[in-house]
Amino acid sequence: MIYLGSDHAGFRLKGKVREHLKERGIESEDLGAFVLNPDDDYPDFVIPVAKKVAENGEQHKGIVFGWSGQGEAMAANKAKGVRSAVYYGGSLEIVKLSRSDNDANVLSLGSGFLTKEQAIEAVDLWLGTPFEGGRHERRVNKIEEK
Repeated sequence: MIYLGSDHAGFRLKGKVREHLKERGIESEDLGAFVLNPDDDYPDFVIPVAKKVAENGEQHKGIVFGWSGQGEAMAANKAKGVRSAVYYGGSLEIVKLSRSDNDANVLSLGSGFLTKEQAIEAVDLWLGTPFEGGRHERRVNKIEEK
């Protein structure tokens, strides 16, 4: 299950990514926003995503959307067991490494800096990259211990 959440800044991109996931046969649940409201606040939508992922981070993932993705990642990372990575353009290697080395279970997308195509490419790469474990597992475990 992929949980999705966004404020007004990522509202449209969230819808495009959700359509793409559906086309690929990937189950997702939209946790809001459900209407475009320029006065809404991203924590109201990101924190529920983080809580759902924290319940079962092995099976569930989250994708959150905001203008930069930075605040959204900060909010998501407040939930124990969540490891949120930010992507707002540039090399996709950072998206791959967030999964392979850091076992990120939430991807925070900077909607103000990405096209629909760039976001979908990042999402596909992120979902398709497995955690390598090994020496990286020790490091991820240290994060979880804190």
